[in-house]
Amino acid sequence: MTAKGPRSPLLGFYRIAGRALSPLIPALLANRAAQGKEDPARLNERLGRPARPRPAGPLVWLHGASVGESLSLLPVAEGLIIRRPELALLVTSGTVASAEMMARRLPPGAIHQFSPVDTPAAARRFIAHWRPDLCVFVESDLWPNLLDAARQRGGKTALVSARLSPGSLRGWGRAPAAAQRVLGRFDLVMAQDPALAAGLAALGARHDGLLNLKLAGAPLPVDETTRLTEAQRLDGRPLLLAASTHPGEDEIVLDAFAPLARRRDRPLLVLAPRHPVRGEAVAALARSRGLATVRRSDGEAVTAQPQVLVADTLGELGLWFSLARMALVAGSLVPKVGGHNPLEPARLGCPFASGPHVENWQGVYDALSAADGFVPVAEAAALTAAWTAALDHPAEALVRARRAAGMAADGAQALDTALDRLEALLPPRAPEAVS
Repeated sequence: MTAKGPRSPLLGFYRIAGRALSPLIPALLANRAAQGKEDPARLNERLGRPARPRPAGPLVWLHGASVGESLSLLPVAEGLIIRRPELALLVTSGTVASAEMMARRLPPGAIHQFSPVDTPAAARRFIAHWRPDLCVFVESDLWPNLLDAARQRGGKTALVSARLSPGSLRGWGRAPAAAQRVLGRFDLVMAQDPALAAGLAALGARHDGLLNLKLAGAPLPVDETTRLTEAQRLDGRPLLLAASTHPGEDEIVLDAFAPLARRRDRPLLVLAPRHPVRGEAVAALARSRGLATVRRSDGEAVTAQPQVLVADTLGELGLWFSLARMALVAGSLVPKVGGHNPLEPARLGCPFASGPHVENWQGVYDALSAADGFVPVAEAAALTAAWTAALDHPAEALVRARRAAGMAADGAQALDTALDRLEALLPPRAPEAVS
């Protein structure tokens, strides 16, 4: 089967550049591995040379760029397996952190691989090995050579929870032949909102309904035994959480917490950096403020003494949301991050505040704001006031949290519709799989 669609000089140049750069890529990957940006034991995956065999039967390939996108694919993976248990699932992503997270969160039997670099040779090797029957891309991480290779082998392709910035849409609009070849040949396209659906349709893409996977996810996991243990250690102390902080936010959080550290109820601040490797630096910053500080990665228990716990471990954010009197959803107090998922605390009934820089989640925040589902804060003083109100009037904070939780529950129907449409793109079940 050959690829169809208008010839694109831009994509032709892209392929030529990929071939020319191919000899340099192993050295570039090795350099990234030396910087901790790649897994040195798995560099062959980035070259389209998987070490694992392809499972028998139909295979669905799900791709998300990094942690957030990969996590948003989990309800799709779980829903497909429930509907079609005979399916093999391959999930690819491009970051070390996402690989670590997927190792813990994927359904049993699902395979994680690092996504290959998008050169023609690596794409052909990857697709020839895995032979996906259905390829599901989430949001905006689109790779022309991989898509072409998959389509040439007869694989169906879907773009779900599509999210492109206005600048990206304008860029595709300046290359209509490339847009038609990449975006116009998906077998299923579901955008996050009506405006984006219209923008994609203007570029030649399908419009098969709306889906925002950020609204459709399951609650973060909470180990109940660990939760009870930590609740006992707190012994009635209220817990305040700053979730997924970035450089520049830790200082704001500590400034906000300083007036509260002297309260008679002795609140504990759990400060969870987005990247756990920053744990040591964040702990040093808290100690420099005169705050008694422990690190979760050191196995130090929360006792009567610490005022700050640096939660520098992966996979425990749900635990802290479940225990917090109020959380700050960080990535929102400084520009250029775009905010993080406000539905994570909402799904666990945790009241939360957020800063103003939330462009990656603007639609979700607009809906939450209309429902009075969170507290907007812009600086340390406002965060202090929000935390104080939650400590002094917890019932009022929980009313707001229930509003947010109700909105977070609205994505289930759209997910079911998406699963119906994805399942329709799969090969029919073998007779022995129908019984």
